[in-house]
Amino acid sequence: MKPVLLLVFLSVSACGLLPGKPADNAAARTPSAGGLVLPPLKDRILALAVSEWLYFGRQSVVYDGDKESIPLVGFWEDESPYAQRINQYWRTVGMPERTGRNCEQPWSAAFVSWVMATAGVPSDRFPPAEAHWIYLSHIIRNADAPGASFVPRSIRDYSPRPGDLICASRGSSTMPQFAELPPIEAIENSKLHCDIVVARRGRTLVAIGGNVRNSVSKNLLKLDKNGHLQATARRPWFLIIENRL
Repeated sequence: MKPVLLLVFLSVSACGLLPGKPADNAAARTPSAGGLVLPPLKDRILALAVSEWLYFGRQSVVYDGDKESIPLVGFWEDESPYAQRINQYWRTVGMPERTGRNCEQPWSAAFVSWVMATAGVPSDRFPPAEAHWIYLSHIIRNADAPGASFVPRSIRDYSPRPGDLICASRGSSTMPQFAELPPIEAIENSKLHCDIVVARRGRTLVAIGGNVRNSVSKNLLKLDKNGHLQATARRPWFLIIENRL
């Protein structure tokens, strides 16, 4: 497969992928993400997230404090062939009977799991899961292991970078703003949402997530003056997963 250069908002580039195809070696060696030279696995993660966003029609969501706008609407989860595309995400987490037409089933964790698995991240480092709290619990438990690939970080003292995950609570599962990292007991069985950071420039952060306004969406967020996430009513961020791949 010939690599294709993808242009992403905020001057991010990554090697393009046909939907469903993992990055080949040539694509994985390409420098990307705001001038950073990324290792192969991280480059694949970014390329896959961007590729899926393109496939779903480039939907964008802008968060400005507690305000939210959608300047570009893409294709939605229950439309064909996108419903079956989401079935591929569900298959990654062992739920082959689900598609995008199971609208009552949040699929954002399945999306993140598909990206990680398709990029080639070993399951002992990032276990595919139907709910975010499952893989987050694994990451937190193994954070002190030598050579850990994913490390939990507080939104108060760490500024997110391309390849990281940013996580928020959702629905009635409100997560307290811990001074340090949240204990595992606080996140287990909680309703959460995580996006994959694909770019940043100045105080603007760009992340891609599944099941965001019924699609794979690019989310634009404002960081505070120190480059930290700002929890809002619409997105109460509480945790960052640093990607050290």
